[in-house]
Amino acid sequence: MISTRFTETFGVRHPIVQGGMQWVGRAELVAAVANAGALGFITALTQPTPEDLDREIARCRELTDQPFGVNLTILPSITPPPYDEYRQVIVESGVKIVETAGSNPGPHLPMFHDAGVKVLHKCTSVRHAVKAQKLGVDGISIDGFECAGHPGEDDIPGLVLIPAAADKVTIPMIASGGFADARGLLAALALGADGINMGTRFMCTVESPIHQRIKEEIVAADETQTELIFRPLRNTARVASNTVSREVVDILNNGGQFEDVRELVAGARGRKVFELGDPEAGIWSAGTCQGLIHDIPTAGELVERIITEAENLITDRLGGMLDRVSV
Repeated sequence: MISTRFTETFGVRHPIVQGGMQWVGRAELVAAVANAGALGFITALTQPTPEDLDREIARCRELTDQPFGVNLTILPSITPPPYDEYRQVIVESGVKIVETAGSNPGPHLPMFHDAGVKVLHKCTSVRHAVKAQKLGVDGISIDGFECAGHPGEDDIPGLVLIPAAADKVTIPMIASGGFADARGLLAALALGADGINMGTRFMCTVESPIHQRIKEEIVAADETQTELIFRPLRNTARVASNTVSREVVDILNNGGQFEDVRELVAGARGRKVFELGDPEAGIWSAGTCQGLIHDIPTAGELVERIITEAENLITDRLGGMLDRVSV
C-alpha cells in the first residue's frame, strides 16, 4: 500500500485518479476504478441534463460502495450549461468529491464546502495552482504539456512543472499528463506529487465506454501521434493525430479562424468517434502516454498492476541502489 497526503485527504486506498473525460467518464468505468481502490470521476457535462447526472450518480452507486467523484468543467460559452443546477445535483446526491476545471473554482467553493464536498482543482500552471490554493480548494491536479485535452499555453512538461508546483503548493497535489504505469507513479512521487491522474490510460480499459476499435488505435499508436490544435487561437488542445486534426492544424496555421474549423471540431463528431469506432470521424483527445500503452486490461487489473509494480520498484530497483551506495 502506498499512502500519501492525497489518499488520506480524499479517502481512497491508492494514489491514482481517473479524471473527468467527456463521453468517457460514465458509471461503468468510474465504479470499476473505485472498486479497485482508486478515485474515479463521472463527467457531469457528458450527461445532457442535471437530471441525467443525478441518474448516472445513482447508477454508479449501484455498482460500487467505494468513494467516487464528479468532474464539473466550467468553460466560458455563449449559451453555458446550467452549472448551478449541475452543482445542486452533486450536492444533493451526497457525492463528497468534485473535480473542477476550466475556470476559477472560487464561486463554487462555498456551496461545495458547506456540504462537506472536497474540491480537487485542475491547473496547467504553477501560478494557477497557487491561486486555487489561496481560494481554498482541497487539492490540486497539475497538468503537464504531455496531457490530452488542454495543456495550457506555457508548454512546460511534467518533469519541470511538478516539482515547480510542489515547491509552492502545500495541499495534496496529483500530477497529470504522460502517466500510464508504475514508473510514472514513482516519478511523480519523487518529483513532489501525491499521486497521478490518468486519462488516456483509463480510456484503454475493458470498462471504458468507448468503441473497441478506438482502444486498439490507442494501443497501436506511439508517443508522436498526437496533434496540438487551436495553437494560433491560444486555446491549445492535444488530440489524436488523424486526417481531421491535421486539417484543423493546417487551416489555423495558414491564418484561418475558429469559424473555419467549427464544423471539423464539433463535439458531436468527436462523440461519433467513440460510439461508432471510426477514428477519422472527428477529433478526439489522446495524450502522449499512448506510446506507453500496450494492452487493454480491466480497470482493476490496471490499478493492481501499477501499485504492485511500484512497490516492487521501490524495494528492488531503488532499494538495491541504496544498498550499493552504502557499500
